[in-house]
Amino acid sequence: MTMQLPYSLYLVTDSTQSILGKRSLVDVVRSAVEGGVSIIQYRDKTSETADLIETAKQLHAVTQKHGVPLLINDRIDVALAVGAEGVHIGQDDIDLPSARRLLGDDAIIGVTASTIEEAQAAADGGANYLGIGTVFATPTKENTKSIIGTAGVQEILNSLETANKSTRTYCIGGINESNAQRVLYQSTSDKRSLDGVAVVSAIMAAQDPLVAAKRLRELIQEPPPFASSTLSRSLSTSDIVDQAPAIVKRLGEQNPLCHNMTNLVVQNFAANVALAIGASPIMSNNGDEAGDLAKLGGALVINMGTSTPEGFVNYCKSLRAYNAVGGPTLFDPVGAGATAQRREGVKRMLANGYFNVIKGNEGEIKTVAGSGSSQQRGVDSGTSTLDEREKAQLVKKLAARERNVVLMTGRTDYISDGTRTFAISNGHEYLGSITGSGCTLGTTIAAYLAVHRQDFLLAALTGILMYEIAAERAAMREDVKGPGTFVPAFIDTLFNIRKAASAGDNSWISAAKVEQV
Repeated sequence: MTMQLPYSLYLVTDSTQSILGKRSLVDVVRSAVEGGVSIIQYRDKTSETADLIETAKQLHAVTQKHGVPLLINDRIDVALAVGAEGVHIGQDDIDLPSARRLLGDDAIIGVTASTIEEAQAAADGGANYLGIGTVFATPTKENTKSIIGTAGVQEILNSLETANKSTRTYCIGGINESNAQRVLYQSTSDKRSLDGVAVVSAIMAAQDPLVAAKRLRELIQEPPPFASSTLSRSLSTSDIVDQAPAIVKRLGEQNPLCHNMTNLVVQNFAANVALAIGASPIMSNNGDEAGDLAKLGGALVINMGTSTPEGFVNYCKSLRAYNAVGGPTLFDPVGAGATAQRREGVKRMLANGYFNVIKGNEGEIKTVAGSGSSQQRGVDSGTSTLDEREKAQLVKKLAARERNVVLMTGRTDYISDGTRTFAISNGHEYLGSITGSGCTLGTTIAAYLAVHRQDFLLAALTGILMYEIAAERAAMREDVKGPGTFVPAFIDTLFNIRKAASAGDNSWISAAKVEQV
């Protein structure tokens, strides 16, 4: 009978000098198993066959003692020689039918899959499990065909569920203590989730493999800190109108920190907007400060308007710091489709952490979704290629993929958490004639994320409505003659709405133009 596979934590060994050093592979594996690793794959592409067999025998003695299956990477002859429980094969190794014929029906055979086609073929062929990846770039595989990210993992899982395939799954490639929870969380859909994660250097290169294994085991049993406030609740337009004023009032009372890593052009404007709505802004692009700032209970805005290599390093540091404590984060991929560097920057940010909200214009959101084929002209969205229904579908699909809230701004804004989708038609044309209106909307939304963590979609909707209704009111003032006089009037109006909400005057929300789609 095939051994039961507890996939929670899967270790792939690495015997290279840079990873293992002078330590004994057997000792490291023993510590890992004692720390909670539930399956071992012995991978060694360079040693002679006799040496492989000798090491595999020693490893098998350890794994058998703990009831953990030992699989051999690629080498069926070694697996047979030591009586291992099975093998793991890649797309360039022996084919699955031949492996099954040689090893028998009771053997565990896992197959690497990086595409839907590869996954379906392996599941149809009777693989016991799939190793899905590579999720993130990693030095342990030199011939990585593709980096698929959490979105690619989710796509494969959904295809397996649609095809009614029960083959178990884990993901591999760059998984470590800092991202294991997020990978499990973001790859999950309403259809299916992974059965576990596979790691290499996170344990093999650890100073104490037993402690590293224990920590990883603990992490993957718990949801990530940022997952607690992402459950979809029933929300109607009347609910939004009824609840938004209280959230505006709460922001003015709590004065949450709003950490802006924003472009140089709008820092002053963003700080003034944050102050006007009742937040406490800090404009810091230094990622080394983020660990301390993230503990203060505020929210983080990453706006990549000023795109530099050093900037992305700091963005990633800050994102990881806020993710670690569950602090709300907002990503504004300014000009995402304008240059190759910005497109790569978007991929890098999505690979390095989780964003509660992604906000952008049509061109930017299409780039984040991977559907943008034309180059943006700077930060402008460019000519729209989507009708209103398609815009709503895109934000809903992207939000479901990323398991967050996605906002596409425009004449009509579309926002979704993957389940609930709304259109907002407030705002004024002056917003499109001043620098930084989109960036400061991001600042506004982030502040509301900090004070209403129960429902990030409602928090974002509140920020949008306050911001855009303020723009409408400011534009109507007699002293506003154009964009130049609009900006100070706009900041004043944001401040006045906050003050009115504090006093119980909620008349401003009657101007809300929001509908569920």
